[in-house]
Amino acid sequence: MFTKRTTNCRAAIAAIIGSSLMINATQAQQTETNTPVAQEILIFGSNFNLQGTPVSASEGVVFEQQLQLRPISRTAELLEFVPGLIATQHSGEGKANQYFVRGFNLDHGTDFAIRLDRMPVNMPSHGHGQGYADINFIIPELVSCMSYRKGPYYASGGDFATAGEAQFSYADKLEQGQTHITLGENAYQRFFAGQSLDIGGGALTLAGALSQYNGPWQLDQDLDKRKLVAKYHQRVDNSAWSITAMHYNNDWTSTDQIPLRAVENGTLSRWGNIDPTAGGDSRRNSLSFELQQTLSDRSDWRFNTYGIDYALDLYSNFTYFANDPVVGDQFQQTDSRRIAGFDSEYRRELNTRIPTEFRAGVQHRYDDIHVGLHLTQARQRYDSVRNDYVEQSLSSTYMSVEQQWSERIRTESSLRADHYRFEVSDLLGSNSGRGKDTLLSPKFNLVYSPTNGIETFFSAGRGFHSNDARGATIQVDPATGLTADRVDPLADARSVELGLRTSLIPKTQLAVTAFTMRLSSELVYVGDAGSTEASDASQREGLEINAIYTPLTWLLFDADASITNARRRGVGADNRIPNAVRNTASLGMIMDDLDGWSSGLRLRYLGKAPLIEDGSTFSQSTFLMNAELGYAITPNVSVSLTLLNVLDSDDRDITYFYESQLAGEPAPVEDIHFHPVEPRSLRFSLNARF
Repeated sequence: MFTKRTTNCRAAIAAIIGSSLMINATQAQQTETNTPVAQEILIFGSNFNLQGTPVSASEGVVFEQQLQLRPISRTAELLEFVPGLIATQHSGEGKANQYFVRGFNLDHGTDFAIRLDRMPVNMPSHGHGQGYADINFIIPELVSCMSYRKGPYYASGGDFATAGEAQFSYADKLEQGQTHITLGENAYQRFFAGQSLDIGGGALTLAGALSQYNGPWQLDQDLDKRKLVAKYHQRVDNSAWSITAMHYNNDWTSTDQIPLRAVENGTLSRWGNIDPTAGGDSRRNSLSFELQQTLSDRSDWRFNTYGIDYALDLYSNFTYFANDPVVGDQFQQTDSRRIAGFDSEYRRELNTRIPTEFRAGVQHRYDDIHVGLHLTQARQRYDSVRNDYVEQSLSSTYMSVEQQWSERIRTESSLRADHYRFEVSDLLGSNSGRGKDTLLSPKFNLVYSPTNGIETFFSAGRGFHSNDARGATIQVDPATGLTADRVDPLADARSVELGLRTSLIPKTQLAVTAFTMRLSSELVYVGDAGSTEASDASQREGLEINAIYTPLTWLLFDADASITNARRRGVGADNRIPNAVRNTASLGMIMDDLDGWSSGLRLRYLGKAPLIEDGSTFSQSTFLMNAELGYAITPNVSVSLTLLNVLDSDDRDITYFYESQLAGEPAPVEDIHFHPVEPRSLRFSLNARF
């Protein structure tokens, strides 16, 4: 029910986990560089063997069958293959999603790094939020695998990789051309087409996707999303290279969160809105080059470089008339930037008495940014809060040594160094400045296998996320005129993790992880306000369990559950962290090619979370179920039905608690504000291959 692709998933996996992680079975094959390796493949119904060399129990790889057969309503839900991660939305389908994992409300990506073919997705010093990670530009049909890992225990993991990171990998070639059209309720329309052509000894892949969607809202969302990809890939002797161009453009009308009091008193529908002029548009264009080369039977080298042109123009209004009862509180956030960077790694197996693998890497990223915060009414600007030019760079190097001390014991020791430089030119006030910061991050992983079929893991490490450069140079709060505190340029996180992975249960792989993480006291720059606010030191402890079970050759189940305790440190009884979800759980099923039939089922649970520090107000839990059923009419033509929100749940996608003021109210009111999950909806797809 999906198009076959060829890709070197292992190369993508190695970039993020440093080695191959076996999920189902191992098959010796040739990689793109013609070197025999242990290559991961997915075979339903097979017995699991604990092979490969992961360094923690919280690493994983998700393969094409799982990605293509899971029913999803939006691209960001691909990230929910990361056990315990939930992707939600509070503003329609245009802007970046919000993410929850390990007791973090990640906002739009502050502590979770995302990459596509090693290109970074997160945006530092962003107009809407630090680490803003919008993956709406990804075309799911081109994704051949996704690898993930949690915690700051990995040498190549840099900025934002504290709670975890994920990397998507595009296929190097589509084995068949494909066209795909989907129609659904609420004016949902999507068209995809892709084809690979053999040209000049390599493969040129051309693909595009168009989407339009109004949604169930009283105000049409008018989503108009366009994506194009062109990728040329070639193998030459002991090397492989590719060059990829991408284009993405999207504009929409926002369906922001709404106040509960207005819904309860009947003046506002669950599908209503307060400000009908909120919305935005975004673009992302990129050009990247990647080279992988085998230098000898013991060493190899990879290099990739990229350039990105990005822009976001966003109009929001979360407090309505609390700040200005006459014209309202709508504001515009702008971000326009050019990004250039590279990522290179050398790997060598050392000829020593103890089997040793050495890795060394160099990474660099430069951002040239024009970013602003402006006051608007019906998208017409009448005043400005911040208007800045920002130049910043992050230069990094790392080394790691992995050693096999015995048949049962393996270690990986690594050290990473990051140097952050920035300069801010405040066009409106006195908040210009420049600065720099350097951070050394040691990391250590120990793997002990007491017997065949069981591996235990100990991991400890330091990671970080950068803070907004404007917050690191701020002197005066632009809203109040008072002296403002500066943020630390690099905010560190320290974490320890214990894990176990076993395949002793037939046809099952089970992983259990316990972790603790501490974040130091820091200041946070708030893009919505153009100023900084204090955040206390925090600590999170959690337990995660995830399993994959393949009872039959055509059937796979995956499940995960997590519990996390998140608290602020040193503040007394009122130590809750707002929006820190305590429990998550999910269950998935995919059935592939049973007499032409295929299907997918997805259940996910997002638990309650405190909305304010004293724990007096909590969000409600959310439970959703999606299902998909497909049938191959011929080997090259298939149809499928997707039913989203099968149970027609009226739960809330996301919930906040803050002050707002509606028209006619004499003063701001503290209230719950929420974005409802979309009602049950049906989508029909027709797929053709050629």
